[in-house]
Amino acid sequence: MKAYISFFRIRFINGLQYRTAAYAGIATQFAWGFMFIMLYQAFYKSNPGIVPMPFDQLSSYIWLQQAFLALYMTWFVNNDIFNLITNGNVSYELCRPLDIYNMWFTKSCAYRLSRAALRCFPILIAAFVLPEPYKLGMPYSWIFAILFIVSMALALIVVVAYCMLVYIFTFYTISPVGARITLVMIADFLSGGLIPLPLLPDWLTKYIDFSPFAAMQNVPFRIYSGNIPADKAALAVLLQVAWAVILVAIGKILMSRALKNVVVQGG
Repeated sequence: MKAYISFFRIRFINGLQYRTAAYAGIATQFAWGFMFIMLYQAFYKSNPGIVPMPFDQLSSYIWLQQAFLALYMTWFVNNDIFNLITNGNVSYELCRPLDIYNMWFTKSCAYRLSRAALRCFPILIAAFVLPEPYKLGMPYSWIFAILFIVSMALALIVVVAYCMLVYIFTFYTISPVGARITLVMIADFLSGGLIPLPLLPDWLTKYIDFSPFAAMQNVPFRIYSGNIPADKAALAVLLQVAWAVILVAIGKILMSRALKNVVVQGG
């Protein structure tokens, strides 16, 4: 355990060094946040009778999404892991007396947390002081605030476990591009990364709600604003726990099989 904590600390501190990239990311995310809010405002005004998600809740959702972009966007992957697999340096990782899945999982969590730590606070502070209805509101209640924090942690585990599958599939391909683009685009759409799930058709969301994709950013952001009722919020969190366990278990099994057949050429 001490080894994994050390890996986490080193990767987290290393990620905090990219402050210039973080400042650029903050400006970009502000621009995207305002663009999305204005886009949905135009949509709501043109369809006043169709309000699947109140606009103030939608604004909170968008600002939380921009603030924690590094935590939950599946395209925010660790290219160092891809390079280890494609250039054969994964052999050095196999020499360590550690579980390679746990090691990469720990590094991925630290990578995302360090990026989010640099970007989230300026965005959250600025979003809180915006005028209504464009601002980031307060949590719906203190119970929802607690559920939000728990759900945030679980969503991170689900996202990282899903991205671990992307890394593992790279063992079976010549290039990581195909699997990466396919799995990332599917997750971004079905997790609410492109369009919040309440704005999608009911015939589709009734299936997505029970998938691992809904257990990503969709659940914590909607719990925060109270868009998910109290009786369904607890069920959503339990589904997050279930998918976190399932995805980690699948990842460990696939990783074990992949490492049994891995061949590294050169020396």
